[in-house]
Amino acid sequence: MNTNTSIPRRQFIKQAGQAALVAAASSSLSALGQPAPPSLTFAIAGAAHIHTPNYLRFLQQRPDVKVKCLWDHDPARAAKAARTLNCKTVDDPKAIWDDPEIKAVVILSETNRHHDLVPPAARAGKHIFAEKPLGISARESYDMAAAIEKAGVLFNTGYFMRAEPSNLFFKQQVDQGAFGKITRVRGSNCHNGSLQHWFDGDYRWMADPKIAGVGAFGDLGTHSLDILMWLFGDVNAITADIKVVTGNYGDCDESGEALMKFKNGITGTLAAGWVDAGNSLPLFISGTQAEAFVLGGMIIMNGRQVAALPDRLPEPMEQFVDAVGGKSVPTLVKPREAAARVSVMESAYQGAAQQAWLKPI
Repeated sequence: MNTNTSIPRRQFIKQAGQAALVAAASSSLSALGQPAPPSLTFAIAGAAHIHTPNYLRFLQQRPDVKVKCLWDHDPARAAKAARTLNCKTVDDPKAIWDDPEIKAVVILSETNRHHDLVPPAARAGKHIFAEKPLGISARESYDMAAAIEKAGVLFNTGYFMRAEPSNLFFKQQVDQGAFGKITRVRGSNCHNGSLQHWFDGDYRWMADPKIAGVGAFGDLGTHSLDILMWLFGDVNAITADIKVVTGNYGDCDESGEALMKFKNGITGTLAAGWVDAGNSLPLFISGTQAEAFVLGGMIIMNGRQVAALPDRLPEPMEQFVDAVGGKSVPTLVKPREAAARVSVMESAYQGAAQQAWLKPI
């Protein structure tokens, strides 16, 4: 009786031959100018987020990606998104977790559903892209981060500002110590979405903090907060003034300003909202040796315009797909980074309500 548990030689040769035929076929297709068949199988869990159409379009256009199936708790929304991708729908996300062919899942559900989707996806060994914010609360978000880390799967979220040339330039300058001792920084991310009623209809949930976790200040502010923490580290304490302006979305906040103390001693301010005519000064850094800011798309450093900037990096979804495909990518967001942004933002909202300084957990 043969007790050797390795693949029999004949079976091994057969499998190797089949693999060689597949490789040769792919090579021939490439030589003929035809795309190779998709090699990465994805699934979508939730299609609620306002950026869903852009993500679906990107995945549809990636020749190496096949989206096998899509789940959403809203059958009509699921069917609409599935038509865009020409994929099937499933009635239960468990069908995604249990499918060994699916290597990665893109979670675009309402924020209050993330905690029901992210940990089981991680336990099933699926690489995860989840739109920001990671969770409703800091504790939920750190719980999800721990599940992702324990599973050892890849993760990314939609912090696209890390790919922008201006922020890459600031990252280089801060890391090189070009500013000397940095004393004050300011981040701002504002648009007029509430004035333009962007969140009516299908995206009304994004203006309901019980579902989205935050209103305008948290929705947009988390992007600039990510850049500030990416550049300057963890926040030690924060307070804020967050308010309704027009009432277009009931008691959902539309504007806010936070004051924070970083653990390294830097004082920072953060502005965000949906009722602004512009956002001309998205980043400002002041130090003992230099000051710099972005104004109307230009970087001004010590009174002079900076001409040479780093190249723009791929967007977060592109980086995620590349990473799943085995490529080295520059700026994947770590799960605990995503959770820390939720923690700081939660403390900002609580600080505004209590009119007090609070320490993020």
